[in-house]
Amino acid sequence: MKYIVSFLLVNIFLFTTNLCVAQSTKLKTVQVAVDKLKAAMISGVRAELVMITSDQLTYGHSGGHVEGKSEFIEKLVTGKSDFVSIDITDQTINIKGKTAIVRHYLNAVTNDNGKPGNVKLIILLVFSKEQGHWRLLARQALKA
Repeated sequence: MKYIVSFLLVNIFLFTTNLCVAQSTKLKTVQVAVDKLKAAMISGVRAELVMITSDQLTYGHSGGHVEGKSEFIEKLVTGKSDFVSIDITDQTINIKGKTAIVRHYLNAVTNDNGKPGNVKLIILLVFSKEQGHWRLLARQALKA
């Protein structure tokens, strides 16, 4: 009897450990996607922006304006929207199937159309897993 109980406890422990490792790995892959998005928004490199965003992207600004993928990318590539630096704090990531919800505070130095500025925002990002890669599907910002 002791052998059976020990066997069951070991298997429960191993199963739980495997679930935690799998969840941790998924969280890391979403974090990598967030980092790629941040880097692409700072660099303004079209190819990087195309790769990290879903074709169905809906990108909401704190002022209420909503853009699709092409408008979002074009503004960053042309410098109409120019992030000099982005600092992310208090981030949480929750994953459900092929959807990841990311929340964080964003503090950024901007240079939109050559005009220096600073923004402090509360951000909600929704990533979807498409063809094995996490891509930004939706974003909404609120002024902090």
